[in-house]
Amino acid sequence: MEGAMDTLDPLAVAERWMDDGRTVAIATVVETWGSAPRPTGSHLVIDGEGNFHGSVSGGCVEGAVISEALDVIESGEPKMLEFGVADETAWRVGLSCGGRIRVYVERLG
Repeated sequence: MEGAMDTLDPLAVAERWMDDGRTVAIATVVETWGSAPRPTGSHLVIDGEGNFHGSVSGGCVEGAVISEALDVIESGEPKMLEFGVADETAWRVGLSCGGRIRVYVERLG
């Protein structure tokens, strides 16, 4: 069944997870500069257990976004995250190609 989820829109997955009683956050790419792996408007949904669906980037950026999303679920406070080559962490998070992205993370429900 999990394979069938891969074809679903992350927003539909978020709705299903909320219907199942899970706490859910959504991360949305709101801005990109240069070479970014995913376009503006891309979504990643995360539940309180750390399960996720969709994509906002590649490499370790997703891991960092998931970690921040768990904080957002806990606190209820949205966050704006920025990843890019200006950071010394750029290589570590997988944005060595010169791109930068801004990701907005908010709790749903």
